[in-house]
Amino acid sequence: MKPGSSRTRLINPANDGLKGAGTKLTAAALNMRLLPVVAVVLMACMAMTVSSCKEEHKEMMSGRIDPEKFPTMKTTDVSTLVSDSGVTRYKIASPLWLMFDQAKVPVWRFPKGLHLEKYDDFFRKDATVDCDSATYYKNDQIWRLDGYVRIANVLNERFLTNQLYWDQRRQKIYSDSFIHIEKSDRIIEGYGFESNEKLTNYRVLNVSGIFPVDKFKNGGGGAQPDSSGVSASAPVVQPARSDSSGMRRSRAAEAGQEN
Repeated sequence: MKPGSSRTRLINPANDGLKGAGTKLTAAALNMRLLPVVAVVLMACMAMTVSSCKEEHKEMMSGRIDPEKFPTMKTTDVSTLVSDSGVTRYKIASPLWLMFDQAKVPVWRFPKGLHLEKYDDFFRKDATVDCDSATYYKNDQIWRLDGYVRIANVLNERFLTNQLYWDQRRQKIYSDSFIHIEKSDRIIEGYGFESNEKLTNYRVLNVSGIFPVDKFKNGGGGAQPDSSGVSASAPVVQPARSDSSGMRRSRAAEAGQEN
């Protein structure tokens, strides 16, 4: 074989090693470039998984809650104004307000007492209401006031009873319980009561007595019951007898506190 006539390849181990190393470096660099992409994909998958788990947990929690026993909203030390058609109608103040909007019969409950003020179209106070507890039936728009219920109208007349209903749709206030009414010149007591919302036009259905204010304060004797029913403008008769409902005792205790 003549020199230079054949194609001879000289193997250089050093050069071949460098080429192999370069190939490995190129592959490593490519893998490094792919790492952020892989990380983003993994994070997205994890986020979808966590989100799915959270939604399922929320549904399970909502499925275990009894809307008849657990309120949808609980507010403490609340004082708020309630508007109707852009006009402020009421002011509500209570230590505890529980809303059961998801119950079969949606109600608001005020188990620790309620103070309510009613306003006219010119934001003048029509009446004030205080009671030991209250329930508002949203669908029927009816208030039920319980306990020691005290109401005052614009004439500064006071109404005391153990239970009272206020129908906002019919604009009526009524009760089947014992009622004690304090006017400027006389006291009216009886059972059953109906009135307009402003408590300016009312009547006691079963009057047990009507008597002067001074005789009531001095602890006068009893009057003859009258089952015919009289209006608030009825003439004065002898003082009424003591009633077993305890309303007089509550009023006497209140008077003692004032003194």
